[in-house]
Amino acid sequence: MTVLIKTLQLILALSVLILVHEAGHFTWARIFHIRVDKFFLFFDIGGAKLFSTRMPWFVKLCPKAASWETEYGIGWLPLGGYCKIAGMIDESLDTEALKAPPQPWEFRSKKPWQRLLVMAGGVLNNFLLAIALFCTILGIWGKTEISADNPVYVNDLAYELGFRTGDRILLYDDYAPESFLSLQADLARRQVSKVTLLRGTDTLTLYMDQSAMGDILQSPGMFDLALPFVVDSVGAASANVASGLLCGDRIIGVNGQPTPYLQDAQQELRAHPGEELPVAVLRGADTVALSLQVDSLGMLGVFFRNPSLEHRTYTVASCIPAGCELAWDMVTGYVRDLRLVATPSTGAYKSVGSFVAIGQVFPARWDWSQFLYILAMLSIMLGVMNLLPIPALDGGHIVFCLYEMITGRKPSDRFLTVAQMIGMLLLFLLLFLAFGNDLSSIFRLIR
Repeated sequence: MTVLIKTLQLILALSVLILVHEAGHFTWARIFHIRVDKFFLFFDIGGAKLFSTRMPWFVKLCPKAASWETEYGIGWLPLGGYCKIAGMIDESLDTEALKAPPQPWEFRSKKPWQRLLVMAGGVLNNFLLAIALFCTILGIWGKTEISADNPVYVNDLAYELGFRTGDRILLYDDYAPESFLSLQADLARRQVSKVTLLRGTDTLTLYMDQSAMGDILQSPGMFDLALPFVVDSVGAASANVASGLLCGDRIIGVNGQPTPYLQDAQQELRAHPGEELPVAVLRGADTVALSLQVDSLGMLGVFFRNPSLEHRTYTVASCIPAGCELAWDMVTGYVRDLRLVATPSTGAYKSVGSFVAIGQVFPARWDWSQFLYILAMLSIMLGVMNLLPIPALDGGHIVFCLYEMITGRKPSDRFLTVAQMIGMLLLFLLLFLAFGNDLSSIFRLIR
């Protein structure tokens, strides 16, 4: 069931993103009276289609469809979608129509600034969709944040790099982190060379080994939130409901082992499932000794207090600038990610994933707030990726339009065709790398 839910979310998200992106090209093309021959969700390789407005049964059902100049449809290969614009060299590499004299309703007959807007329309739609989704999320659900100045609970890699549990990170070079959840990503994205942190009452400086950036990207959970185990309440069905635990008690020791943080207590409890253990509890200024029953899952049936979460609510007016800011932060963060991928020494290319990796991002249960957030994030990623100056992407076409606007010289159709072929080859190589990384991840899980 989990796989089915994740798959449905992935298909829905990709369908929305493709339609919104291609609608951007379609809209601007129609504004400038450019004919659009086909508008397809997914690819109809080999002419195979799941649906088309040219199918006889649909034309019979809707006779007006026979006169539509645009064929709308759904292809069989769910790796994207396309908007076939007349007089344009695109991924179809159909150059037969270009042998005829240019027509006024063709892409190639329009002014370069008009062609630029047509090509930028998809990316513009992606960014507008992300902003609209972020504004909706903030307006309905608000935003829960964890401040970056909370103490960290480190894993083995963070310990090797010099971090210690309980440290509070103050600065990455000259940048002050804001979100605790972004600490690890910011460390890699910014290729930080110097970390300023607070350890106890001392301010220390750590110098980062740049060769470890690849390990940072491949090691999830470098920084967990170091939480003291402060009791909020005891579950009504818990075996410890009459144990004497009170709200505000802090568990500082389990089975004779010091447990300054929740994670320490959890490790000790999981090592003794089904046992009754002595526990040291700090109550005010006093230390109280109690005996608590551990269940078969290594839990106490106790709810702990989390004072670090900060929830913000937004009005209709305030969610708009906040949504724009969140979208901009996402754009700049993803640009830094691409810079890391383009730097082989970081090993970031090993984290590039395909649809398998994207599908894993979605939650196991349907949650609209999480789904919309992931959809906005993917929309930003699609928009930024399409701005790359690769001929097969929108960014490549935009570069050619800018070149023509600046120099007054239009690249030849032959040059554009060859450039498109090279760009498509680069994209296939990137897709091959992504699928290879996904397969490697699956094999590691199997082993």
